[in-house]
Amino acid sequence: QVQLVESGGGLVQAGGSLRVSCAASGGTFSSYAMGWFRQAPGKEREFVAAISKTGLNTYYADSVKGRFTISRDNAKNTMYLQMNSLKPEDTAVYYCAGRRVGFIGTMRNDYAYWGQGTQVTVSS
Repeated sequence: QVQLVESGGGLVQAGGSLRVSCAASGGTFSSYAMGWFRQAPGKEREFVAAISKTGLNTYYADSVKGRFTISRDNAKNTMYLQMNSLKPEDTAVYYCAGRRVGFIGTMRNDYAYWGQGTQVTVSS
């Protein structure tokens, strides 16, 4: 089964940019559809973006559409989330998730494999 490790979180000012990464190991990364979720303090974990196993199909939550870009490099076993025009309400722990099918899922229960999360803090 695949193991996932996020990196790249940090503190950024509102309007700034940040890229978080998710490195996969222990499985055939190109067989997994992947997703990003986030959880703010006191809130439920919510869907952010997802990408199919080939990278040809992507899907975004309305709250991040036009500001965030999900991508993957199957040769490097890595997925990315480029976050631009960040807002204080984007502050959360960001989790990457994997599912052993090719097509996109948008629900938390669609994913069986999770990373430990990386903190993103946007200051106003």
